[in-house]
Amino acid sequence: MARGWESKAVSDQIEEGQKRPLAPRSSTDRSAESVGLRQKLESLRLSRSRTLAQLEQASRPAYQQVLERALRALEDQIEELSRQISSIESRPKSSGPDPG
Repeated sequence: MARGWESKAVSDQIEEGQKRPLAPRSSTDRSAESVGLRQKLESLRLSRSRTLAQLEQASRPAYQQVLERALRALEDQIEELSRQISSIESRPKSSGPDPG
């Protein structure tokens, strides 16, 4: 039975990765700050997936509670980081220095 849960978690991760829209990768569209935040966001999403898989396999209630708290903390961080990225990317683009 543990294998069934494990493969389900893996298939969920694959589906989640396929559902995420790919943003255009133009150097003018992304600042270094935005790229760094997106990398951190992806890391948090992977941590969330791993925590979910562990939660599905956890049998002890105390460990389940620890994982549930970790999951909530990760989700809060993901939400905050997503807001920051949206804020950065919705800023008006500067045209750079005036060549004069």
